Amino acid sequence: MGWHDLLDGPQPVTEIAAHFDMRRPSVSEHLKALRDAGLVAETKRGRQRFYRLEPEPLLQLRDWLSPYERFWRDKLANLRDLLDEEDHNG
Repeated sequence: MGWHDLLDGPQPVTEIAAHFDMRRPSVSEHLKALRDAGLVAETKRGRQRFYRLEPEPLLQLRDWLSPYERFWRDKLANLRDLLDEEDHNG
């Protein structure tokens, strides 16, 4: 369990916090920052707070980054080839 599990639906803050090496108030601060940025939404059920991902900002980020993906993939492949060649040539 962790941030990826928010893809499956809302999770209580206690469940999210249980999988990180920090205290629950610290996790809550991080969740508040994500909520303020519009990346997660919060729902209260009784005394518990549940968080879910907000997909729209993440989709916008993906769309903005996608033109650069091929560029960087090619650059990193070239770097890998160069480093492999240096390893073989000593």
